[in-house]
Amino acid sequence: MFVNETVSNFPSITEIIFKPINKKYLKVILLNVILTFSAILIGLFLADYFNVFEKTSKYVYLFYIVFIVVYFVVSLLFYVSFKKRKYAVREKDITYKSGVFFIKLTTVPFSRIQHIEVDEGLFSRFFKLASISVFTAGDSKDDLVIKGIAKETALEIKEFISTKINE
Repeated sequence: MFVNETVSNFPSITEIIFKPINKKYLKVILLNVILTFSAILIGLFLADYFNVFEKTSKYVYLFYIVFIVVYFVVSLLFYVSFKKRKYAVREKDITYKSGVFFIKLTTVPFSRIQHIEVDEGLFSRFFKLASISVFTAGDSKDDLVIKGIAKETALEIKEFISTKINE
């Protein structure tokens, strides 16, 4: 008969020593931002070229200016948020901290983990990075995903957690 182990002794959250996300992941983030905004810019240019905005054609340059401002603000926010992303793997849990204006701290005890995945995106694979996804029972909103870890480290974390779960 399966019985969930009750974990009552967690070390204090304030004593966690967090590790930063791999610096190469900032390049992945910025590449994704550049590609997304390039696609939007091409769409805006084509709409202007084919005169889709007939009544608003005199304000098209205003759209370009707003677009450029939004691009720089979004890039800056991603840069600042990258510096705030940190994780920690302890004896009985895994923790991820992120957020610029609102700090989000998620801790998942190993006893709650259903399974673990290590994924690589297109750009992440180029930089030898991976994401580790921790799935718990219940709603998927509370799952933990840490992006931008060196692939080798992600596999070591997965192995460590799998070993701890099976103890």
